[in-house]
Amino acid sequence: MTLIYGILTGIIFGFLLQKARVLRYDKQLGALRLKDMTIVKFMLSNIIVAMIGIYLLKEFGVVELSLKPTILGPNIVGGLLFGLGWGLIGYCPGTSAGALGEGRVDALPGILGMLAGASLFAHTYPYLKSNVYTWGNFGKITLADALGINHWIVLVALVALYVLILRFLERMRL
Repeated sequence: MTLIYGILTGIIFGFLLQKARVLRYDKQLGALRLKDMTIVKFMLSNIIVAMIGIYLLKEFGVVELSLKPTILGPNIVGGLLFGLGWGLIGYCPGTSAGALGEGRVDALPGILGMLAGASLFAHTYPYLKSNVYTWGNFGKITLADALGINHWIVLVALVALYVLILRFLERMRL
């Protein structure tokens, strides 16, 4: 049943990506050039809904959080590689798969690059685990844990901040 939920969620998210037009190359390029914030607005909206939804499900005992450790090394290296790939190809991983699904073959090099990168990661993981994965390991923490406050206070503050960012982007017509 978990796989079915995953497939359904993926289909819905893919549909929403397509309807929001964030799979289009011009939207990707606009985001990279900070001229079109459609992708940023889409993702902030999704983060707000997911953040509230996950914590509501947690409060009602439907799900349990499975935290991964916060380790700066792999996050920084991964973020740099992600940004480099997005800048070179013009698609991020999710949007490249969606663009290919829409028939845009210009996304294929990005997908091939992802597969090559995944293979490289798998082959170098033992080295990375003993080196990069030791840089800045803070353990399994959340922002609320780090601040020592209730998670709902953090959620309300983040939602308010994200809504302000969304309003700003709309006012600037980005």
